[in-house]
Amino acid sequence: MSGVVLSGTGGVWRVQRDEGDIVDASLRGRVKKSNAGRRADGSLRRDTIATAADTLKLAIGDRVMLEQDGSGAAWTISSILPRRSRLARRAPGGGFGERVVAANVDQVVIVFAAANPEPHPRMLDRFLVIAEANGLAARIVINKVELAGGAAVASERWSDYERAGYPIHYTSAKRDEGLDTLHDALVGKVSVLTGPSGVGKSSLMNSMFPGLDLRVGEISESVNKGRHTTVGGYLHPLPGPEGGYLADTPGLREVGMWALDPAELDRCFPEFRPFLADCRFGDCTHRVEPECAVRDALARGEISAARYDSYLRLREELEGG
Repeated sequence: MSGVVLSGTGGVWRVQRDEGDIVDASLRGRVKKSNAGRRADGSLRRDTIATAADTLKLAIGDRVMLEQDGSGAAWTISSILPRRSRLARRAPGGGFGERVVAANVDQVVIVFAAANPEPHPRMLDRFLVIAEANGLAARIVINKVELAGGAAVASERWSDYERAGYPIHYTSAKRDEGLDTLHDALVGKVSVLTGPSGVGKSSLMNSMFPGLDLRVGEISESVNKGRHTTVGGYLHPLPGPEGGYLADTPGLREVGMWALDPAELDRCFPEFRPFLADCRFGDCTHRVEPECAVRDALARGEISAARYDSYLRLREELEGG
């Protein structure tokens, strides 16, 4: 029998079986050992092969195989199925390896408020880079548009992101605006929900999915306080026949950009990509090099000055400046 890991605490994991019911299951010891030093695709990792403690940890979203004991009273996770994607961060303390925040993710949904709290585009850029670095699609939601004069007025501030190719939803949970389109973009998919506190994530999701009873702030707070007792959040099954899951994690700020090579940052800006091959130097940093196609595009207005400035600041951070 197979299922999806929803959460885990104290060695017990909540797993939704494909049949729909949710069971508590323990992880069989030999599964941990057999996955030591392996990547998500099963291949050996050179940086962890010598360390038995570096096992493939369960994460929310993992698909697993389940077995039931003879009495039918207890469930065991017998194997972890290959992951098709993951949202990961480097292990803390500067060590090798990584910790997976969520597995089998389809998209990252980043929620900001049009006002109250005041949005900070550079924080949004950080979230987007993390999604891009993990090879995940990103979707932007600007909530509380009623505080900024409506969707048409609010959209003027975020035109740079639309030009970069990101889908943006302008919503108002209070006025029930823009929810149908966002609802359709979430059903049937595994979405990681993130964004600053106070932007209305929980009310937005509860408005679209009655019965979800999502309490993002409370859950994230409890996850942050946990000491090696959780698998990184909670995966909420979405109600309704279409299915889907919504992953509430401690927040992408906890994921960080630690594992990202500064030389790869430019590829995490989609609007830069069409120009990268035309730079004179293959290792162009897009700062001062001659014949830089990215800076030429910036001068022509094809790349926004604000996004380019974010790139420079993030690169400096990655380089330890």
